[in-house]
This record gives sequence, C-alpha cells and structure tokens, in this order.
Amino acid sequence: MNVMFHTGNMVVDVVLTLLFLILLTYPILGGFSWFIGVFCYRFIFKYRQKDLGDIPIEIEPFVTIMVPAHNEEIVIGNTINYLMNELNYRNYEVLVTDDGSTDDTPNILARLMEQYDNLRVIRIEKNKGKAHAFDIGVGFAKGELILSNDADTVPEPDALNQYINYFLREDSTNIAAVTANMDVQNRSRLITKSQTVEFSSIVGIIKRTQKGVFGGLYAYSGANTMYRKDALVDVGLFRQDRATEDISIAWDHQMDGWLSLFAPGVMFFMEVPETLRMLYRQRQRWAKGGTEVWLTNFKKVFLHPFKNIGRTIMYIDQSLSILWSFCFWLFTFWFVGLFFYFLSQGNYERIYHMFTMAFVFVVFEMISGFFQLFAALLADDHGRKMKYIFFAPLYMLFYWMMNAVTIVTTFIPAVKTILGFGSGTWKSPDRSRDEKKIQEELSKDIM
Repeated sequence: MNVMFHTGNMVVDVVLTLLFLILLTYPILGGFSWFIGVFCYRFIFKYRQKDLGDIPIEIEPFVTIMVPAHNEEIVIGNTINYLMNELNYRNYEVLVTDDGSTDDTPNILARLMEQYDNLRVIRIEKNKGKAHAFDIGVGFAKGELILSNDADTVPEPDALNQYINYFLREDSTNIAAVTANMDVQNRSRLITKSQTVEFSSIVGIIKRTQKGVFGGLYAYSGANTMYRKDALVDVGLFRQDRATEDISIAWDHQMDGWLSLFAPGVMFFMEVPETLRMLYRQRQRWAKGGTEVWLTNFKKVFLHPFKNIGRTIMYIDQSLSILWSFCFWLFTFWFVGLFFYFLSQGNYERIYHMFTMAFVFVVFEMISGFFQLFAALLADDHGRKMKYIFFAPLYMLFYWMMNAVTIVTTFIPAVKTILGFGSGTWKSPDRSRDEKKIQEELSKDIM
C-alpha cells in the first residue's frame, strides 16, 4: 500500500495518510456536492412548492406568532409593531414569552398590549432559556400552527400566507414544520456582508441539497419556522438543556417520522453579529448544539442505518465535519512544528515543498468554495445577492477556520450536556442603538 507518511510504523502511516486525505478532499468534494444538490432540488424534489397562492380569508387557519424574548428592549418594539401592522394575514395572534428580562422589555410589552388586542405576553420570572420559554408558550398558544419569530427578526409581509400554502396541500398531514429562507438585515460592515455570503451558502445550497437529495433537514432556521403544534407535542416539545433548540427539534421530528420542509421562497430578515466576539459566541453555540445532536442520535442511526438512507448520509457528513475539524488543527500544528524544525536545520527545499502543498490545498478549496457560493448566490433571491461574491474569500478563509475552532473547543462541553450537565439558559446578544435604526429602515423597505 502506498502511503504518504513514513514513520517506521505501518499502522501509524496508514492512519496519518487516511486523515490527510480526509482533510484534503472533504471540503472540496463537499463543495461540489452542494453545487450538484441545487439542481436535484430544482428538478427532482417532489415536495417543492411550485405555486404560492393567496389564501381566502374565510379558510385562513389561526396562527400563533411566538416571540421568545430576553432583554430585547432595543428591538422588541419595532418587531411587534411590524408583526401587528405589516403582515398580509388576518387570523393570527402574537404571543411573547418574556423569559426573565431585567431591562425595559417588560414595560415596553405592557404598553404594546394596551395598543394591540391580539398581543399577549407571558412573563417568566426566571431566565431558563429560549427552549423553555417556547415550551411554556406552546401551552398558551391558540393556533394549531405556531410561527417561531426571534425578537430581532421580521418576516416579509406575505410570509404567513406563503407558509400556510405548505400546510393546506393534500399531502401535508405529516408535515411537522416548514423553515424559511434567511436574509441579513445589517449589512453595513465587512463582517456582516461576509455573513450574507455565508447564509446564502447555507440556506441557498445546503438545505436545498439536504431536502432534495437526502430527504431531510439538518436544522430548522430557529429565527423563523412554522411548526404544527401537534408535531411539537408529539416529540415532547423542545429539549431545554440543548444549546440549539432548532437543530435538536429538527432531528427529533424526523427521527419520529415527521416531514420537515424548506421554503426558499419565504423570506425573513434577521440581525447578525457585528463584532468578532459576538460572532464567536454564536458559532460556539451552534457548534455545541450540532455536536449534542450528533451524540444524541448516534445509537439510533448506528442501529438502523438503512431505515432512512438520507438521514444516515447527513449523519456521516456531520461526523466527517467533526473529524475534519480535529484533523485540520492537528495538521496545522504539525505543519508549524515542521516549519520551525526545517528552518532550524536550514532545509529550505522541504519548506518550499510544504508551502507548495499547502498552496495547492488552499487553491482546491477556493475553487470548490467558489462553485458552491456562486450557485448559492445565483439560486438564492434570483441572483440579486451576486454582488456579495467578492466577500467569498473572507468567508472561506476566515469562517471555515472559525467553525473548525468552535467544533473542537465545544466538543467536551457538548459531551457534558449529554451526560446531564447542560443548561439552556440564554444571554441576549449585545445590541447597539444603531440596530434599532436599521430595523426601522428595513421595515420601510419591505413594506
């Protein structure tokens, strides 16, 4: 067997060679796979909603828009006013679950309740997390369909009408949830423009491929997803000790036989982190939640791999992603160590070969990444985001490394959660007053 490493131990050589091949090929093959998946979703996927018609008022199902909130005084007022006045739908209520807010959020909500008859607020005295707040709200929700809506998120005016189209179709009885297509509100900084590229990549390609090829979704968009109330109750509601309730509930639904759909035509607009510190905290939570789901469902997938082939492939992909993250940093430290070793020995030829190999690796990743992002930006929002392709290099070089860091650093905390030492308590993002102005301007633009 030809191996790339020669340590004197054949087993070690084979293992290192396999790890290196995984490191080299996984992101490249993954990028091309997502690229092909767009076409599968477009031309093969049978559950794709081709027509989104107007729902007559007399048959509009009653919808509860649930807004879990914790210390959201900057944005909660604009969000509620938008939900009350700008949606092209009549038969709905807005239910805010105030999860132990200590700022001015309760006072703002009290004033808004005097203004709107279809606004209700549930006050939870102690902060126990978004999942707990949502589970409490389900018990008070009047609608059989529940739209989750983050406090800093606004859906497009026709969103409810478009969501309902999925739940009124003849084959909809087993649909547990429909998750929407996210867009970025605050694009004033380089870091937020780069996230516009990222969300287009994730939503525009990965969810289309997951649904169109594998028949399932890895995660819902927690900021805006419409749930069937019976499906939430059927799986025991949200897991309250998990870092990401949207990933966890998506797997719980699909593991229990429910159908989950992605609606690329339903748009909502959300705030994204504007500082590296906020971004890193967000990615830590996402990485930890993904690993928790991976650990939770290992036994079910391992014992019944052929029960749902698509789900098993998604699980294998997540496994490779975790392995790739560890391999990436293992070989990065190894690369740095060899560099200083050869430098001390004056072996500049080996240094040249090392950097040549690294350059080839980066070039291949960039090419596959550009294919992926180009297809995503072209498919998402009819290509109107194509101008953000110029921020792709920053996304590919910086965000991929950050995701690799967060997967590695949150692996042990995720294991602790599975062992019963987790908590779903949340901390509201650090917001600036500028976000309020941005949200006001966006509301005017999409009206």
